[in-house]
Amino acid sequence: MTPCALQRINPTTTLPFLRRTATAPLFPSKPPFSFLSSTSPSPHLRFSFSLSRGVAHALHKRRCLCSKLAMSQVVVRDPDVLERKKASIRDVGPGKLQVIADFDGTLTKYWCNGVRGQTSHSLLQQGNAEYDAKRQALYEYYHPLEISPTIPIEEKTKLMEEWWEKTHGLLIEGGLTYDAIRKSVADASITFRDGVVQLFEFLEEKDIPVVIFSAGLADIIEEVFRQKLHRSFKNIKIVSNRMQFDESGRLVAFKGKTIHVFNKNEHAIDMAAPIHDKFGSSDSPDSPDVNGTFVKDRTNIVLLGDGLGDLGMSDGISFEHRIAVGFLNSNIEKSLKDYSEAFDIVFLNDAPMWGMVDLVSELCSMKQ
Repeated sequence: MTPCALQRINPTTTLPFLRRTATAPLFPSKPPFSFLSSTSPSPHLRFSFSLSRGVAHALHKRRCLCSKLAMSQVVVRDPDVLERKKASIRDVGPGKLQVIADFDGTLTKYWCNGVRGQTSHSLLQQGNAEYDAKRQALYEYYHPLEISPTIPIEEKTKLMEEWWEKTHGLLIEGGLTYDAIRKSVADASITFRDGVVQLFEFLEEKDIPVVIFSAGLADIIEEVFRQKLHRSFKNIKIVSNRMQFDESGRLVAFKGKTIHVFNKNEHAIDMAAPIHDKFGSSDSPDSPDVNGTFVKDRTNIVLLGDGLGDLGMSDGISFEHRIAVGFLNSNIEKSLKDYSEAFDIVFLNDAPMWGMVDLVSELCSMKQ
């Protein structure tokens, strides 16, 4: 699909209702309040204070500048409803909270070094031009069916299963190796949003599980973590299509059920696996979280996605409160109305993740 040019908007003219969100803090709080400092020696160091915002700005200039930029590119659907959700989640504490996130275009940037960022699926080059061309032909046939507004969801689901199974078959038949995955990621235009590391570190410190749902390939997502972040996080699990390689590193099969765009939700949580530090590592059979119990009792959710369909990622869990956060990266004027009605918070124009760091910090703060 040809990417559309990113549309910059002027919130004071094109969309007058944005003025309220552009001139006030997204997550107002009464001092004393606490936040993570990106300029402190330790990313986990917290500060509690009763200083004015001007003093805080002077002490933490870089972080505040990032927050100010984020505030100018955010829409809150209903501030009162959001405040009530935040209060309810904060009252029961982080022990009941989980984060559900899409990967491509949500945790990763839409634009990378001035060009459209690649997805974890599109970056893959098998090292076999014939099979790369065959996979591209499948994309050109099935993708228009995926986004067609006239095809019923039941029919689309069958078509997506068909597409994914054919693609997986080509990857096996074409002799995909793990070396090809490593090289594909190294050569790819893909990177995480600014603030993602700080978000993950905060959630790890608080023992809040993060479930990444992706219709792509778990092994590629893991390799992106290795090459771009150079680390893993003990609280992050991936629900995606996972490959099985032989001893030589050649793809021989796929594990478990097929995860596609219309079933990447908590009905498939039994596919969850932690991010592996090394290729070929496996989960211990004694690991307490392999069967998905690590999220079943977490009935408060913060959901992150860049598409309206990502709202379905929480299907399959009985949640009490959900804060849905959308990342609207392109076609702003055309899509903003739908996004602002569907998500509690919408970040615009490939925004950084600092607003999310502020949100989860507030959700985990002590009750006033």
